[in-house]
Amino acid sequence: MKENIKNKILEAGAQIIHLNGFYHTGIQEILDVAGVPKGSFYHYFKNKEDFGLQVIDYFTEYFICLCKGILEGDTQSPLQKINEVLQFFINFFKSKDYAYGCPIGNLSQEMGDLSPSFQHKLKGAMDSMVDIYAGLIQEAQKSGEVSRLLDARKAADFLVSSWEGALIRMKIEKSPEPLENHQQFIFRYILTP
Repeated sequence: MKENIKNKILEAGAQIIHLNGFYHTGIQEILDVAGVPKGSFYHYFKNKEDFGLQVIDYFTEYFICLCKGILEGDTQSPLQKINEVLQFFINFFKSKDYAYGCPIGNLSQEMGDLSPSFQHKLKGAMDSMVDIYAGLIQEAQKSGEVSRLLDARKAADFLVSSWEGALIRMKIEKSPEPLENHQQFIFRYILTP
């Protein structure tokens, strides 16, 4: 029961923060959406910063969980899996009218250089994304889909960084074009045999 209340608070806060940002999200707003009393917040979180750090963990786990079904499939090649992950998120952002962006990227822009604890936690979250893509690129290299001369880790880091930049443009333009450009560019010029 206690974990359920904590999860309700995290889920409600994560949704609001994803759309409005960390500073523009109030504790009372989170509790109202979660439908729990104010005392519940301080039972599970020391303060708003502690809550924010746990929200980063929530988003990281959520990203990994979303990718898990695609990554565990054995009928697709590694590059097809990367493409499917990207296409999943392009479709997701389209369904949200291009308003959200990546929650980890959003928090990185907002909090990355203001708090050492946020900086450390956000770096770990970004590294988790890079790890997923680096593993797929290494698999693609073993199967001959991608050149073995490519540094898989650096390519994965570029893929994540480029995607985050494309998300910023997507939000400004209210269009999938920056994401589609990213997708086409990496498969045409980066992830090649």
